[in-house]
Parts: sequence; structure tokens; C-alpha cells
Amino acid sequence: MDTQEKKLRLDLAAAYRLAAMFGWEDTLYTHFSVRLPGKGEPRFLINPFGLMFDEITASNLIVVDVRGKIISGDAKYNPAGFTIHSAVHTARDDAHCVIHTHTLAGMAVAACESGLLNVNQISAEFYEQLGYHDYEGVAFNLEERSRIQASLDDNMALILKNHGLLSVGETVADAFQIMFYLNKACEIQLATAQMSGVSAIEVIPDKLAQYVSGQFKKVAYERQIVWDAWLRKLDRIDPSYKD
Repeated sequence: MDTQEKKLRLDLAAAYRLAAMFGWEDTLYTHFSVRLPGKGEPRFLINPFGLMFDEITASNLIVVDVRGKIISGDAKYNPAGFTIHSAVHTARDDAHCVIHTHTLAGMAVAACESGLLNVNQISAEFYEQLGYHDYEGVAFNLEERSRIQASLDDNMALILKNHGLLSVGETVADAFQIMFYLNKACEIQLATAQMSGVSAIEVIPDKLAQYVSGQFKKVAYERQIVWDAWLRKLDRIDPSYKD
């Protein structure tokens, strides 16, 4: 195992542990992946099916290719997870990391016809950078991959309608930070909807949301700074993800 793979294993395992801390788990049924370096068909790390997020370590992640063959690891993967992640890794060379969640807030917004609204500075970050994918049932059908690719296009995140959220990034730090704030934007929208009977909801105008989105792009480098801080926090609490 080379140095790059070791680093990616540590980062991805840390992402699972942090997600467990944040309450993003849906028992065994969501998944994060990261593409391994190298030429040829993409290979990616993903969680072995059967483990909770707080059981994931750098060493028990498995390696899968885009044809579904397990290259390394003594475990199976979630078939729906393979469909979703292989779709993105096949289509987007820049989407090295893919994070998919079924959080309460994310699924609530995914069930809304209006999708994510510009009701807060955080949601404005995703203005014109968020795709939507129509629900087709549990993602067991590999033919859905082409439609997932079209829905994601060149966006940094995707709302899977009636399903959940997905984010992509060049690094684990990027994808995780994007998911953190996409989920928070959904939490804010859910809370705002509960206030709608008391006060009218004020939506950020499109032109201003576009401006704010551009501001966030200029400080995207800060995602790594935040990630390093999260890793320090995780190391203080439970460094066993490194095993």
C-alpha cells in the first residue's frame, strides 16, 4: 500500500467517524467513497457492508472497481451504494470523494417540490451548484448510473429526490465540508418552515444569492483548514479510526 492510499484511507475513515458524531448514520445504509490514484478504470475505497460508521477504520475499508469487482478487502459492499458511487467516479475525474447521506433534514428537503430554498447565507452557497435527481426506487439498477451522472452534471452536490443528499469534492475535506453545510442548509430550511405560520419567510433574491455563492468559491481553500481542525478533535476523542 502506497503513501497516497494510506492517507486516503485515514481521511475516509475519519469522515465516517465524524459523520457518526454528527448523527448522520442510517444504520448500515449510506456510504462515502474516495477514488484511489492510478491510471485505467477508477478504483475506490468504500465501507464494508455490515459495519456501523463508528466501526469503520482505515484498514477495514474495501477497494472496488467500477465493474463491481472487489479488489481488496474481505467483505461485501452495499449494491445501491455501488450504483451511486460508481456512477460519479466514472463520470467525474474531479470528484475524488463522494458522500451520500440520509439525514432527517436532508430527506425532508428532498421530499419538497421546491427543493433547497435561498433562506440563509449557507443555502446561498449552493446557488446554481446543486443538481436534482428524480427518485427511481432503491438504486439497484445499474442503468440508473447514466441518469445520476446527468443530474449531477458539474455541480458540487445533488439532492436525490425522495431519498437524500450527495456531495462531491476533489478531496475528502472538500466533499465533507460541502455535505456538512448542505445538511445544515436543509436543517435551517426545516426550522424555517416550522416558523412559517408565525412569520413570512424571507428568501434571498437570486442575484444576491449568486453573489454570495461567488464569495464562498473564493474561500474554498478554507475547507482543508476546517478539516484539519475536525481531525484534531477526532484524535482527542477517539483516534481508533486510524487502526
